[in-house]
Amino acid sequence: MTTSKISPHNHKRCIDSAMSNAEQLCAQRGLRLTPIRRKVFELIWESHQAVKAYDLLERIRPFEMSAKPPTVYRALEFLLDLGVIHRVESLNAFIGCIDSGRTHEQLLLICTECQQVTECSAPEVMGALAAEIRMQGFSARQKSIEIHGTCRTCAQNADTKDTLPS
Repeated sequence: MTTSKISPHNHKRCIDSAMSNAEQLCAQRGLRLTPIRRKVFELIWESHQAVKAYDLLERIRPFEMSAKPPTVYRALEFLLDLGVIHRVESLNAFIGCIDSGRTHEQLLLICTECQQVTECSAPEVMGALAAEIRMQGFSARQKSIEIHGTCRTCAQNADTKDTLPS
């Protein structure tokens, strides 16, 4: 019997790819990824958890002592406009975008246990939603669905805890 093993997530490759993509988008659009914008972007991509603006401010101060809230908010606005991060409205926080550089619909799965946020394209879900919006005669500017629950890893960890002897 063969078992299928899922390869571990290579987060460094994830970060490198996101940074390379952001640099390419800036070059294509004649924009600058300044040191502060780059650092904010790196801090957002440190994990797949949503990060709040004031947490970013605290984490950026060792690198930029003069950083103030507007410094971080301007960097966030730039990165949002560039399409390389998303705002997680329900958490008032930000995550890196896996499909960066273009406007697109978002289905965000937010784990309430580990705070990891997974971005999904979910074309069938978004297609059904678009059809309903059209039927209602509504004109949507942006579509984002945020679902809070428990990710597979946390659910498996909970199952393991439940089966361990006391």
